[in-house]
Amino acid sequence: MDIKPKQWINELDKLSGDIRDSFGNLDKEILFLKPDSKSWSIAEILEHLITVNSSYFPIFKQLIDNTFVGAFIGKFSFFTKLFGNMIYQSVSDGGKKKIRTFPLWEPKIKEGEADIIKNFLAHQEDLKNWIKELGPYIEKEAIIHSPANKLIVYSLPQALDIIIAHEKRHLEQAKNVLEKIKPST
Repeated sequence: MDIKPKQWINELDKLSGDIRDSFGNLDKEILFLKPDSKSWSIAEILEHLITVNSSYFPIFKQLIDNTFVGAFIGKFSFFTKLFGNMIYQSVSDGGKKKIRTFPLWEPKIKEGEADIIKNFLAHQEDLKNWIKELGPYIEKEAIIHSPANKLIVYSLPQALDIIIAHEKRHLEQAKNVLEKIKPST
């Protein structure tokens, strides 16, 4: 496995450890507390990450099955670089700029519904397994599209950079939520 997949896997391991350390011992009620009506709870943030990341899995499977059909616009490197860089910048700003998510990626978890920490950590393992399986497609920088819009195209390595940066952004958001709700816990 080349360096980049190992880096992504190491980053996912670090993020998983941070999630476990930061939120693993919290009561379920605390995980579902919201600082205000416009904010997500820690559970909703983790559910959102699972939802976004999982929406890529059918695309990954199509790549491996050799059934992926990319958008015509993906043949132009100008667009793949433009979209990839634009999305990466928007998710890697540390959460300074609030961005509204696509309805497809809104969290749908109900209060107290699931063991969200356990589900998130299992999901991280699934994502790591996909990265391992996608080696040849990562190496040849296969062009994929966003699960939210087929006209938003970028390379598979850029997609994985985006996924990692997005997780880091939301980990910080979840820590901020915990800080805001701490006085009431």
